[in-house]
Amino acid sequence: MMNKKVDKVNHNPDDKHQVFETIHRLMHHFRARQYRFIQESGVDLTHMQHKVLGFFARHPAATLSDMVSYTGKDKAQIARLITEVRSKGLLDATPDASDKRISRLSLTPEGNKVFESLKTSEKELSELAVQGLSEEEYKTLLILLAKIKSNIATN
Repeated sequence: MMNKKVDKVNHNPDDKHQVFETIHRLMHHFRARQYRFIQESGVDLTHMQHKVLGFFARHPAATLSDMVSYTGKDKAQIARLITEVRSKGLLDATPDASDKRISRLSLTPEGNKVFESLKTSEKELSELAVQGLSEEEYKTLLILLAKIKSNIATN
């Protein structure tokens, strides 16, 4: 844990960049806890492999190209991640009915079990993160974050 004096050295409440520094630190803490849970669960997944698992859980029968389009990541990187997740027995491929060159990817029963477990832990972590906020504060936070997202997306 950082010393409070050191933590506030560059803190200027008038600096609008602080919003994103805070969001970045928050997501870093969230992802670190999430990764720790993955490791403690005995599931041998990296953060990006977890993302692959989540994508195909939410988009069953999607393709490698679908994931590349969705994420904007490099096709070779996504292909490598898919291969790694498939080798763990968490993802299965079936040929597309109209074009056998295309593989449709879905979670295996084991992959679904792992994904549901990780999703439960994320929900618990999210609930921990907002504990102590009133319902009004929680709703206000969501509204403010949506405004920030909209500002970035439309400009």
